[in-house]
Amino acid sequence: MKMRHVISALVQNVPGVLSHISGMLASRGYNIVSLAVGETENPKLSRMTFVVVGGGKIQEQVLKQLQKIVTVVKAEDITAKEHVERDLMLMKVEALPGARGKVLEMVNIFRGKVVDVSDASMMIEISGQESKLEGFINAMRPFGIIDIGRSGIIALPRG
Repeated sequence: MKMRHVISALVQNVPGVLSHISGMLASRGYNIVSLAVGETENPKLSRMTFVVVGGGKIQEQVLKQLQKIVTVVKAEDITAKEHVERDLMLMKVEALPGARGKVLEMVNIFRGKVVDVSDASMMIEISGQESKLEGFINAMRPFGIIDIGRSGIIALPRG
């Protein structure tokens, strides 16, 4: 059975660390479905959060491979731990004057925010769990989605 694994890795903030880690995973046939990297409170460290999908052995193998890399300080699968995860999305949707009220209603229901408006479209910012964003995408399809940009999942264990 394929399972979604959220892996959090603390890495040295040095040039090439992202390409080294993503290349290593790709060369071993692991597909990264989401990847986000950002500096931590310590400018010498970055946190990489990535999601891989596969059987139970995938998570074990990914963690073993990560721990072999010198620039990786710590790596853990936080899927089973209490954690908070968020994804940020910008969506440009068709919104002609007659349909704007309905688009705004959906934006409010999903607690999004309109960040840009033109004559024929609106750009919406929305963040939350992956399932919330997928629900919003499905709700907006009838209006005509023009473009989507997503940040990838970021996550931290609770406590």
